[in-house]
Amino acid sequence: MTTNSRTSLFSRFLNIVEKGGNALPNPATLFALFAIAVLIFSWIGQLLGWQASHPATGEIIQVHNLLSNEGFRRIVLEMVENYTGFAPLGIVMVALLGIGIAESSGLVGAVIRLLVLKSPKKMLTFVLVFSGIVSNVASDLGYVLLIPMAGVIFHSVGRHPVAGMAAAFAGVSGGFSANLFIGTIDPLLAGLSTEAARILDAEYYVLPTANYYFMVASTLLISLLGTWVTERIVEPRLGKYTGDVIPESMEKLNPRERKALRWVMVTSVAWVLLFAIGLLPDQGFLRGTDNTILHSPLIKGFIAFLFFMAASLGIVYGAVTGKFKNDTDVVKGMADSFKTLSAFLVLVFFAAQFVAYFKWSNLGLVIAVKGAAFLHQADLGLIPLIILFVMLSGFINLFMGSASAKWAIMGPVFIPMFMLLGYSPELSQAIFRVGDSVTNIISPMMSFFALIIIYFEKYQKNSGLGTLISTMLPYTIVFTIFWTALLVGWVMLDLPLGPEAPTLYIR
Repeated sequence: MTTNSRTSLFSRFLNIVEKGGNALPNPATLFALFAIAVLIFSWIGQLLGWQASHPATGEIIQVHNLLSNEGFRRIVLEMVENYTGFAPLGIVMVALLGIGIAESSGLVGAVIRLLVLKSPKKMLTFVLVFSGIVSNVASDLGYVLLIPMAGVIFHSVGRHPVAGMAAAFAGVSGGFSANLFIGTIDPLLAGLSTEAARILDAEYYVLPTANYYFMVASTLLISLLGTWVTERIVEPRLGKYTGDVIPESMEKLNPRERKALRWVMVTSVAWVLLFAIGLLPDQGFLRGTDNTILHSPLIKGFIAFLFFMAASLGIVYGAVTGKFKNDTDVVKGMADSFKTLSAFLVLVFFAAQFVAYFKWSNLGLVIAVKGAAFLHQADLGLIPLIILFVMLSGFINLFMGSASAKWAIMGPVFIPMFMLLGYSPELSQAIFRVGDSVTNIISPMMSFFALIIIYFEKYQKNSGLGTLISTMLPYTIVFTIFWTALLVGWVMLDLPLGPEAPTLYIR
């Protein structure tokens, strides 16, 4: 079979996935049906006695019936809290207020024009995927700013905007465990790994930098793979954009716009100086309660700083260019940004209920524990075990969104198992992180999944769950194959995964 025929066959498969997914009800309706399904399965699960033993505590995890009196009360009493407490909702709304000011002032458009005019066209896709990976350090910045901006950038250079958003999404979410920097997830997973390792070795300690070398290598790999998938599979399949969204103008900046950007640069430098003053001294006011930078308000509360920064930069730009003449213009820019949120607000209501019900029912916990136990009992060699562990982590990720929650269950099973086989806790953690990342981009349980559908709908009105999954599935397949291969090669060469983090465990 020729390469073109194989590509055509794969493209037809993706078309089937898209049509099948889009033939489903509206995404909001679909999440409502998912929520109802969870209620039914929670009743069946309790009726049949579905349960599992927590590998770390020995506690019996039972499926809770949400159709009971207690479940009904919780559904009714916590419905509003589920909605208002859904993490992406507040993040998106607060960030959008600041971004709305920057966008209505003309700053966002000017920056995009400057970026497009100055960047080599051949590097654009790579830059977006790479930027998505690195953006994970700054909390959820990639989801609320980079992904929609990627669509605007691609559209402005005559490329399909959905392909640009897919490339950025692949980096932000599919490359979640790759980075050049240590993020907030690293010490969290390391702490869980330490506790799991001490089941066998009471003195063992897993550093937050346990997978750093592998993460850096993975950053380059995922950036290259994401670029290849976008340009060879996703973009050709999407074809030329024929929608009615008008692209950003690519005219050169006029003197007043250049002057405004200089003042924006001065304001940006002021923000950087403020961060330096707050972070660099040992008792800096931006340091965390444990006096560290990693747990500082800047890192953990980056969305608030994003609002302040975007708002201040937008106000400066708008004032210099004359776009903002008074405070009413600024407030109008904030209000206009919310006009795009109506569909998202409806979708999030049902998504929030589904996620809450799934968590309350314990269905996800039971699935995770049973899956981990099955793989443990298979008693395979290391390479097949690595491959199956990646696949299991990716599969469970379709049902449980939180990486730390999954690792709290799986770590106490797999870390001691790998240690008994002579392999380090750091290796177990690295394998889990690969699997946990690659299916983020096709998992409805991923918190921002609903938001990405709304982004797609801006350019393709008939977009739905099938559109998003079929667009992102090639990234999942390619990332899974080559990222796992990198990990297997790393182990075969016995390379350290990070500082003081070997692949082998010697008692």
